[in-house]
Amino acid sequence: MTGSALEIRGAALRRDGRELWSGLDLDVRPGELVAVLGPSGSGKTTLLRAILGLEQLSEGTITALGAPVRSRGNRHIGYIPQQRPLARDTSLRGRDLVRLGVDGHRFGFPLPRRSDSLRVGALLDAVGAREFADRPVGLLSGGEQQRLRAGQALADDPGLLLCDEPLTSLDLANQQDVIGLIDRHRRERDAAVLLVTHDINPVLELVDRILYLANGRFTLGTPDEVLTSETLSALYGAPVFVLRAGDRLVVVGAPDAEDSHHHHEHDHHDHDEGSGAHA
Repeated sequence: MTGSALEIRGAALRRDGRELWSGLDLDVRPGELVAVLGPSGSGKTTLLRAILGLEQLSEGTITALGAPVRSRGNRHIGYIPQQRPLARDTSLRGRDLVRLGVDGHRFGFPLPRRSDSLRVGALLDAVGAREFADRPVGLLSGGEQQRLRAGQALADDPGLLLCDEPLTSLDLANQQDVIGLIDRHRRERDAAVLLVTHDINPVLELVDRILYLANGRFTLGTPDEVLTSETLSALYGAPVFVLRAGDRLVVVGAPDAEDSHHHHEHDHHDHDEGSGAHA
């Protein structure tokens, strides 16, 4: 692909009479990973939903993979949601969940096709889920379920991959596995990735740029440009300190902090205003 995989122009988001941000111009190039950070209620999830055609911006336009965003979506945009445990009595098997990404868009009861079965098998292998593919998804661990969601999202070989807190509630090993799946698809398919996260540390070494939404404003730049005490203090309009502890960044003093160690570690059940989805 030439040009940008995602183009956002003059975007603004208002909810309940409050402007979350405005004047956002963003281009995400093929092969680029842009992380979206910010406190709960800053419009991160709503931005992803707007790119998926599920929400409307208050102002602005979005072009994804060369076409204007439509309400019926684009099958070449992949989406990995936040990890939320499925009910233990869910009858779907692992391979059934992945198959929804292959044939779930068809009307009526999809007839089994050999090509679909081969594609499902290839996706299961790609995300390392073959060994638990025939178990009920409700009995799988959070990490195993998230591998299957990744397989579903990659079913149409997306040129643009949207990830909404894909690492939430996963232990370190499963975080690294899911990050590896996302990064491998990005490198092998030259796909653009927009990843919402509450903690930049697990993906910091892979991130090309950061879009930070806060206090009705935003800043966009490389991690070294954005994750500084000066930049975040200006964004929040209050003293914020960015410290390095070993191989981790620690942000202290930003509003919406749940503790003094990292202000992004907010309750993942908080919502973006008006989005009806987890932030």
